[in-house]
Amino acid sequence: MAVRPVFYPSISGQLFGRTDITIPWHGGFSVTQKQKNVHELHDAARRSGFKNVLEVSSKSETEIGRRLSAFSLILKIENEEIPFECAYQGSKVFQYGGPYQDLYKKTPIEAKKDTRIKTSGRIISFKLFNKSFPISPPNVFYDWIYISILANHESYIRDRLSEFDGFTDIEFNPEKSINCQARAVAITMALIRDNQLQETMSTFDKFERKISQAFGAL
Repeated sequence: MAVRPVFYPSISGQLFGRTDITIPWHGGFSVTQKQKNVHELHDAARRSGFKNVLEVSSKSETEIGRRLSAFSLILKIENEEIPFECAYQGSKVFQYGGPYQDLYKKTPIEAKKDTRIKTSGRIISFKLFNKSFPISPPNVFYDWIYISILANHESYIRDRLSEFDGFTDIEFNPEKSINCQARAVAITMALIRDNQLQETMSTFDKFERKISQAFGAL
């Protein structure tokens, strides 16, 4: 058995809500096994009241779910195009090194598995090009980059995702992980619903305040 969350745009004035669901777990690393777990989660989510749930990961069976994967998104900044995962990993500043901005030129898999990420001590901040970003709230930099990319395609995101009332990421283990692309999508949809996406994402400080308020209320 395993516990996996379903995230949704909150209707209580907060950015997102979360429902944890216990499901039978199919072990293994193949896409087929991962998708079995997605089916278990979505079936259980429907029994819990969700009508239409989207898996947001490379294991999704829908094109939009795969396109929203952190391995698929592209960050456009300073006339460069950087895979999201590379931008995130390459911006980490550690106790004993970093940022390793050469990772911007790697593939997402190469960036995530780079040995320096595991051997440079704890993360103390982020630095994307010449701008520094904090590590608190723990997810703020990840969500900032992710949602900034989606904000550039607001109409597309609204049109494609408005039918979904829940979002999952089968790879996200709440006991081990902090960042979650499904939660970032739920936050995006809440901001779109409230007509606040562009204003909130206009500066990092505005987004940081919004995120801090949301997590402070949980």
